[in-house]
Amino acid sequence: MKRLLIPLFLLSACSAAHAETTVLECARLVDVERGRLLENQQVLIEDNRIAAVGKAVEAGPDANRIQLDTCLPGLMDMHVHLTGQMSRNGYIKRFQNNEADQALLANHYANITLQAGFTTVRNLGDANNVTVALRNAISSGVATGPRIVTAAKTIGTTGGHADPTNGFRKDLMGDPGPEAGVINSPDDARKAVRQRYKDGADMIKITATGGVLSLAKSGQNPQFMTDELEAVVQTANDYGMTVAAHSHGTEGMKRAVLAGVTSIEHGTFMDDEVIDLMKERGTYYVPTISAGKFVAEKAEEDGYFPAVVRPKAASVGPQIQDTFAKAYANGVTIAFGTDAGVSPHGTNALEFIYMVEGGMPEMEAIQASTRTAARLIGMEEQLGSISEGKLADIVAVEGNPLEDISVLSDISFVMKDGKIYKD
Repeated sequence: MKRLLIPLFLLSACSAAHAETTVLECARLVDVERGRLLENQQVLIEDNRIAAVGKAVEAGPDANRIQLDTCLPGLMDMHVHLTGQMSRNGYIKRFQNNEADQALLANHYANITLQAGFTTVRNLGDANNVTVALRNAISSGVATGPRIVTAAKTIGTTGGHADPTNGFRKDLMGDPGPEAGVINSPDDARKAVRQRYKDGADMIKITATGGVLSLAKSGQNPQFMTDELEAVVQTANDYGMTVAAHSHGTEGMKRAVLAGVTSIEHGTFMDDEVIDLMKERGTYYVPTISAGKFVAEKAEEDGYFPAVVRPKAASVGPQIQDTFAKAYANGVTIAFGTDAGVSPHGTNALEFIYMVEGGMPEMEAIQASTRTAARLIGMEEQLGSISEGKLADIVAVEGNPLEDISVLSDISFVMKDGKIYKD
């Protein structure tokens, strides 16, 4: 489709200080609220809000008009780790990278994520409160990236998946406690949640079971007692925060759902009982198929993972897509999430392909990354659809994603909060 050409210096100005009025002329528009594709729609943007949507919107002669093919709401990834990216030498980097290195990497990966069309993300675990600072820098215009909802440092148990000293030699291990996100009692759990609140986190992330990439034997065992989980959830709720629970094994997942967590991440060995509990309690499921496929692939490469990690990656990774298919078929509420940082940043849209392969229709996959994701983070009044009054987070692609979901891997236009970041 013919595109309105804008000089580069004007695009740069748009990125830094957007025009007061912009009209997006969309050949097609994905209406995620009603699950339909509309043709020949115009979207009026005034400052950072959507002022009107329709066949023809009223705008002054000075309005900035941009012709686009298919317009969608800004995409959202509900599980990323912006401070790094898995690599063959990833484990040694924990001893090489300083906080400043992590911050610069996070800024870089945040920009890559935004350019890929993801205007909002949940960052589920980092160190040194890097994504708290990055969230603030992006909000104030100092840095460029998606809107960030961050859990800051993940909470785990001694030796558990989020213990930052796993794999260290004895004299370096120490005995990390609640401030470092390691708990061993309900009192510790309350202190750890309150510390996250003090640090500026938006939400809480826990590791309810073992994990694939930690330097520990089990990837599935439950790692919190029930009273510890309940203390986390109750304290988080008191502070207005939700709780995301990393979970692979069935028992730890069940305990987390019964304790009242908001979402289950990965959910690899989810059984029928857990599915019924999640439906009953309205627990969201964030599958992260991309990460499962990535670690399964790398498990076949000699030397990519440490010896203790390789068998976990080989057994857990291939299962996630099948679990997703089962959860979807049984009516679990699914929100889009990739675990980017395990899988490469910027390839987030591959998750759409895997979701469709798992039996979810294209429209529902897009809704999982827009309408459903907005509900998960409590921002459905502001984000999640191209609707009058909402924040102007809009992306565009060439082609029809309802016919070929893979076109979402090539985003041609990105607007976040009314500002153009890619055209």
